[in-house]
Amino acid sequence: MNPERLPLQSADGAQINLDMLYQIAPSCFTETKGSDGKLHRVVNFDVLRQLLGDAAVDTGEEFYQFTWPGKAEARREAARPIKKTLRPVIDESEDWDNTKNLYIEGDNLEVLKLLQKSYMGKVKMIYIDPPYNTGKDFVYNDDYACSTYEQDEAEGNIDDTGNRYRKNLETGGRFHSVWCSMIFSRLSVARSLLSEDGVIFISIDGHELVNLKKICDQIFGERNFIEVFNWAKTETPENLSKKAKQIIEYVLCYQKNKDSVKFSGIKKTSVSSNGLLNQPNGVKTLVFPANKVLTSIPNQVIHAGMYGTDAYDVELLEDTEVKDGLFIKPVKLSAKFKWKQENLEEEIKNGTIIRIPTLKFSPSYEKSEYDAEVPSNLINSKVNVDTNEVAGNYQVELFGKKVFNYPKPVSLIKYLLGFRDCSNDDEIIIMDFFSGSGTTAEAVIEMSKDIIDKPIKYILVQLQEDLYKSLASANTPSEKEIIQNAIDLCNENNWPCVITEVAKERIRRAGKKIKEEAGLQGQNIDTGFRVFRVDESNFEDVYFQPAALSQNDLGLLIDNVKPGRTDLDLLFGAMLDWGVQLSLPMQKETIDGKGVYSVNGGDLVACFANDITENIIAHIAEKSPLRVLFRDSCFKSDAVKINIFEQLKQRLDWSDEEAIKNIRVI
Repeated sequence: MNPERLPLQSADGAQINLDMLYQIAPSCFTETKGSDGKLHRVVNFDVLRQLLGDAAVDTGEEFYQFTWPGKAEARREAARPIKKTLRPVIDESEDWDNTKNLYIEGDNLEVLKLLQKSYMGKVKMIYIDPPYNTGKDFVYNDDYACSTYEQDEAEGNIDDTGNRYRKNLETGGRFHSVWCSMIFSRLSVARSLLSEDGVIFISIDGHELVNLKKICDQIFGERNFIEVFNWAKTETPENLSKKAKQIIEYVLCYQKNKDSVKFSGIKKTSVSSNGLLNQPNGVKTLVFPANKVLTSIPNQVIHAGMYGTDAYDVELLEDTEVKDGLFIKPVKLSAKFKWKQENLEEEIKNGTIIRIPTLKFSPSYEKSEYDAEVPSNLINSKVNVDTNEVAGNYQVELFGKKVFNYPKPVSLIKYLLGFRDCSNDDEIIIMDFFSGSGTTAEAVIEMSKDIIDKPIKYILVQLQEDLYKSLASANTPSEKEIIQNAIDLCNENNWPCVITEVAKERIRRAGKKIKEEAGLQGQNIDTGFRVFRVDESNFEDVYFQPAALSQNDLGLLIDNVKPGRTDLDLLFGAMLDWGVQLSLPMQKETIDGKGVYSVNGGDLVACFANDITENIIAHIAEKSPLRVLFRDSCFKSDAVKINIFEQLKQRLDWSDEEAIKNIRVI
């Protein structure tokens, strides 16, 4: 029995949707024989319509929907698999062997597809800051977006002879349609990566806010909408509009499944005092126990009587005494208190600090940790979130000059990421697939200082945008100056002049700064990242029809790996295809002069050398691997391949089904 080959493409989005449908409606599935001669599970739409009853609708009928020319193709593109891979770039990485963070360069739609098998349902939080569609060209102008002619034809702007009779203004549908198609396909794939209780935050301005909300309602479900948060992006708005100065930007928030866990809100981090008096409450009597209440009152006996503030009457019902900053006798008060006696006693038991600082007898409390509070939908300096100006000035600390236009402040992303309670998570993966200047990476590093008992890691994705092209399209002298600064930085260091090089350097410098400021407590903070880059498949396309093979193609049947691809290229490509996370530790050992790779101590063990030996097979079996991978050229013949397959099956005590599932060949 031969081991099977590993698939050489990303996940099939249509198959993912079929699998999800099968979980809730298996009775609508049947089997049919495909062109490959194998049985395939397919949907019987007649049965599905019966299950849906009156909830099924024909597309020809009138019904509420949000659509645009190009939407159907965007939906198809989101589900379409690709034959690409991620290649490791070790020399541009930071602390490769130890880090759990990933920095991936390439088109984010392709990256999201490539990550589906390894990270489906694993990402706890996503933050993205996509292009705002302000009328400028944006880089993510996908090939599948419909052409101007197709757009005009769909909108009825073409007459019978093919003449276009409406101007293509920014207010027209095409202006919005291209952007909608771009974001729709990416969010569709990104949703599959979110865990059931995962949360996504999307920054946007007013140009596409309404359309983005409708798209998110379709992808995540309107019932899973959390809020549109309003972030005060500036304190010095530009005078670009005669109607209103733009101070606010928006952050849309959705949860994948709103019922899976309570959206916990934000935890108060300050230890500022909280008053115990509250005007709407009725008058209650509280007895504060002796030796538990702190004060600034000098040593003395205090007699019963009326005290209080301008707003509150507080009556001391019995004499009490202060000594060395502590009430050494009980303090019995009557006032409009928030708490009952049992609440007071429980808080003191849990370590809450109670103070009655002055003779006004207005008590307050301080907790070492506060319960999560529902956040306000206004995000500004009152919750310690900075503006764009602060984010811009922060660059000067790191680089001595500004090198990014309009970066988000670290405090904004850190604040948003704090909305979700991570206390019950085994690991925390945070993703940003429009990562730009790399602010999300710094926010995650900052978070890791506070969450030390579990791994917290990021996946950043960014296209290698050409800085010279960005310079050519910049609109203002300030924008041009900042981009030129970035170009100068790249030239000084002999880097390619692309935004990813500047962003990686920002993460390095920010990580170093955070570690230095944290001192000894920061030595274990993960400030590294593994760099990967999207590329064409590691393998030649050998899936020809026999009649299409030429004499020159026959060599591909012997070795289908493209020239220049390394063992690590093959290993990480296989990890993507097999659903293994790219951040796992790995080890290379040499057995009989040949390299054997082990991922995470045995999650995947691979050998790509020619003519593997009995010792290599024994070594692999000793690791009790979950998966075993070989290259086709490892075997001299099919007979050797079958023999090794049987040896591993026996050594690992696998059944035929387990062996076929766990041993693969590329």
